[in-house]
Parts: sequence; structure tokens; C-alpha cells
Amino acid sequence: MRKFTFIGAGSLGFTRDLVRDLLTFEAFDDCEIMLMDINEKRLEYSRRGCQKIVDAGHHKATVKATTDRKEALKDADGVLITILQGGVEVWKHDVLIPEKYGVDICVGDTRGPSGIFRFLRTAPVMLDIIRDCEKLCPNAIILNYTNPMAMLVSYLQTQTKMKVTGLCHSVQGTAEMLAGWLGLKKEELQYQCAGINHQAFYLKLEHDGKDIYPELFEAIKREEVANEEPVRIEMFKYLKYFPTESSGHNSEYNPWFRKRKDLIEKYCTHGTGWNPGAHAYILKEYTDREDTWEKEYTDWLNSEEIELERGEEYASCIFNAIFGDHTPFPFNANLRNEGYITNIDQGACVEVPVIADEKGINVVGPVTLPQHLSAFVGHSAKVEELAVKAAIEGDPNLVFEACLLDPLTASVCSMEEIHNMVQEMLDQNASYLTYFKSLKI
Repeated sequence: MRKFTFIGAGSLGFTRDLVRDLLTFEAFDDCEIMLMDINEKRLEYSRRGCQKIVDAGHHKATVKATTDRKEALKDADGVLITILQGGVEVWKHDVLIPEKYGVDICVGDTRGPSGIFRFLRTAPVMLDIIRDCEKLCPNAIILNYTNPMAMLVSYLQTQTKMKVTGLCHSVQGTAEMLAGWLGLKKEELQYQCAGINHQAFYLKLEHDGKDIYPELFEAIKREEVANEEPVRIEMFKYLKYFPTESSGHNSEYNPWFRKRKDLIEKYCTHGTGWNPGAHAYILKEYTDREDTWEKEYTDWLNSEEIELERGEEYASCIFNAIFGDHTPFPFNANLRNEGYITNIDQGACVEVPVIADEKGINVVGPVTLPQHLSAFVGHSAKVEELAVKAAIEGDPNLVFEACLLDPLTASVCSMEEIHNMVQEMLDQNASYLTYFKSLKI
């Protein structure tokens, strides 16, 4: 009987879907599902939701819930981490402070000043989790879904020898979208994808062994397609390779789309998934969720609605490949670069093709990026590694240097403005950065 532990199980929809996926495998039908969260109310809702899935599928699995992380992790075979350090009232400043300095953030969970400070708050908590894993489940496979993915995975893989990697759904999600644009089923698309998290590219895109990038260039001329992904399509037109992450995310990672009002109006007011402007994003989209999640989840619990088919997330297939029925599973994983991408800095966190099997997670490669993509992606990787070094050394000057070199921030701010912005963000996050030597730059 396998034990799967969810740290941050109050991430209700995500936990529910991942549990459903696990139970689609015969090897895990009688597993123990251990849910852990510090929010008792959300934890109880999560327990009820997972139990609904177990009951509906007539599975032998048991569902348990606890606020005690050590109890949750003891003897776990698989650990899934989906935490958020600080609620809306904490991380809204990741977006609102840069906005004061002209840096228009859309999502703010991956890189740039917003992603860097989310990482700095989350890093010590993640390290505590890993230290518990080392003692309580040293052989576990640890899969992280918490953003910012690349910085957290890079940080953790410098601090532990445990088997930890990071997962994202942008690669498979984008592949499915592209297949739809091309009139194909997702299973008919073959691709090679590599880069860094949220900034990877399809280096090969084929159908029946034939390059179908020419067909994709024709597909993006259709109005409904062009309006769906304006930022990504513009990047595709000029970079010649399609990026994995959505237009909203991608608009933050470069200097081309969010530095002027006219560009924001042209590229970022539709198709990005979020309205432009920090106040609209934070105060409307996420604050509303705080008010509606309980009713929405209660309605689902009380309804006849139940989905028992496996979804698109990788986690269950990875566990099954390693210690289930050992069916090999190819996917893209986040790992510190050890020659996996030849022209990105060694040690930086990269997102590369791998295969999971009974031997573990094995990299398929190496990969060499086209030179212009290496320059583009490699710059972001260098900035992320500055932030990771800042967390390891507790050095606020490295935080400033990382933000100073962020492409979007540098496109709209002077060096002095970035200095002042970072100092304000350091002060705002002081209670979460007690592991820093100083908070003055």
C-alpha cells in the first residue's frame, strides 16, 4: 500500500484532481491519501472532496487529514507540494509596489520582482518541508507544483540530495492548444520542448514525422487564433519557435509588451487571461476568489457531479512509472542543468524532456537551443540564479541585482528607481525575510 502526502492540500481543486488521477491506476487503488494544510477549514473541505472521489470510484483508498506536517510525511512514498506562503493581503504588494514604479505586472508568480519576492518568502518554508522529508520519508519522490517553479527547484536541489523535481502543465496544455489549431488530436502531435519553466519552446513540432511549423504559421493568420494568444503569436512570428506559457505570463518575461500604454492596449487587454493593471488583477480576480471558494466547493460536494477520468497533470503517471506498474512516462521536468541544455549555464534550473521509469527520472538529451533562444532564455536563467544565491546567502544586494537585470523592469525603470522599489519590497516583506543578514541595500 503506497502513501501519498499532499502538503498544501487546501489548494482544493488541484488536490482533488491529483487524487482522482492517482486512483485511476490499479496499483494505487488501495493507497493512503494523507492531506496536510495549516488552514483547518480548507483542509476539511479537501478531505471531503477526496473522499467523494474515493466513494464514487469504489476505491479501497483511505483519506486522512492533519495539520501536523511530520505526521503527514512519515513513510510517504510520494509527496506533492502545492503551498502558498502568504495570502492575498501579503502578495498583493508583489504587484502593487512595482506598479508604482511603472512595472505593469499581469500574474507575478514566476519571475521579475514579483516572482523573486514570492520565491524569497516561500524558500525557507520549502526548505523546512524538505528537511522533514529527509528524516521521515528519505526515499520519497517529491513533486513540486508551487511557483515560482524554477527558483524553488533550483534552490531545493542545491540544499538536498532528495529526489525532487518541479512540474508545470504549460507544455502539455500548449501542445493540446496547438493540436486544436492544426485540426489534430493531441496524441497526433510529436514535439521536443526545452528551455526554462514558463519560458520553454517547441524546438520540433511534427505530425507523422513531418515538420508542421509551416502549417502553424498559416493557422495563426486566422482571426480567432490571433485573438486568442496575441503575445505568444507575436513572439512566434519573430522568434520562429512557439513558447509554452500563456500570453499573460509571457508578457511579463521580456521588454516588448508591457513597457508602454499603447503596447499594453494592443497586446495585453485581451487573450492574456487577466485584465491589465495590478489593481484589476489583484483586487478583482483573486480577492473575489476568497469570497466565493467556499460556496463553489460546497456546491460541488453536494452535487451529483463527479469526474473520474484521468486529467492532464503528470504527477500520477510519474508515480505509476516509478513504483506502480512501471509503464514508462515521458514528460518535461524542472532540474538543475547538468549538461541537459548545452548552451544554458550549468546549475541553472531548466525544463527538459525526461522519461520516468522504475529507475527514476531520466533526462532525454542533451539539447542545444537555437542561439537567439539561448540568449533570451539564458538571461532569465541567470537572473533566477542571482535570486537563488540571494536566498542561500541572505544577501539583499543580490535581490537588487536580480531585479535590476529583469528585462521588463529594466525597460521602464532607472537604476535608482529599481533600487528604491526593491528596498520598498524588502521592507514590506521584512517579517518573511528574517533569514536575511540585512534588509538594507
